[in-house]
Amino acid sequence: MAGGSRQSSAARVAELLTDAPARAGATLESPAEALPGLVFAFRLRPDGTAEELSVDRPIAVEPQGWLWLHFNLADARACHFLRLSSYFPAAARELLVAADEHQQLNASEACLFGVFPDLAFGLDGTTDEIGFLHFAMTEHLLVTGRHCPLNSIDATRKALRSGRKVLSAAALMDTILEFVIDGIDRYSDDVAGKLDRVEERILADDVSEGRNVLGRIRRTTVRLHRQLVILRSLIQHFELDLSEMFALKLTTSRLRQRLDWLDIEVVSLRDRAQLLQEEVTMKTAEQTNRNLQILAIVTTIFLPATLVAGIFGMNVMGLPLTQNPHGFFWSMVILIGASALVFWFLKRSGILDR
Repeated sequence: MAGGSRQSSAARVAELLTDAPARAGATLESPAEALPGLVFAFRLRPDGTAEELSVDRPIAVEPQGWLWLHFNLADARACHFLRLSSYFPAAARELLVAADEHQQLNASEACLFGVFPDLAFGLDGTTDEIGFLHFAMTEHLLVTGRHCPLNSIDATRKALRSGRKVLSAAALMDTILEFVIDGIDRYSDDVAGKLDRVEERILADDVSEGRNVLGRIRRTTVRLHRQLVILRSLIQHFELDLSEMFALKLTTSRLRQRLDWLDIEVVSLRDRAQLLQEEVTMKTAEQTNRNLQILAIVTTIFLPATLVAGIFGMNVMGLPLTQNPHGFFWSMVILIGASALVFWFLKRSGILDR
């Protein structure tokens, strides 16, 4: 019976890889179109060694080992192909291609499927944007998909290329989740370094760039904390309710411990960014108050001079010094004297020293 079950599973994989396009009504003329939207594929042997397969050639199914297929879900052809495949249950197929970015972890029959968060991967490496990995897994096949490049998928692919051995689909899923946590951990270290530099500038009264940097950091750490809390809850639910009835085992206890520690670190970075934001706000308010104080002092000093100039500028009869040949000189003396008197008064009262 066990041998018959394995043979049936292998046959269903073959059906997924070869017959699904025909069922969809597509007419494929080149081998490259056999699996539309396929980014890469690996065949893993029973001893855990991985062989990367060409996406431009048909993928042969062998009775020994299993496959990992990774699709670009931004390709509508890939979504259409996966939605019409019959290897996974209907719920798993719909979640695999769904645009929904809510985390999930579900089990149906002999299939585990869900959505996990990860940091997006760009040309310069890991970014601070959050993407989502969709996956469906059985004993003989792991299918993953994403709408944007993800850090954990790139790291797992490099690890398999460098000779890392993975004995099962569940072990590979564990590896991917480990790289998710590693990526967030490295990002946290980078954020801690940025906060150190911002703090040094704040202590030096330089807040020119702190507000924008702290705003981005706080936004990302808040989103990461939210996603980590949900991920911890899903893994704990799987560990308590689903692990006993499901054959594909994940190392949930170790993952949950790492997530607990990582969430504490992310929360501390979020709180630290918030405190630094408040300090930047206080520093900015102090600078603004200082500038306003200087402006008020200058306005006060020249207020009497403005008043005197306004009086002498009135076009009425009887103004003093209008007939005096030295009128301009004496008016300037009055202007300067009035400003000097106000300046002396402000200096004596200690307002200028505040």
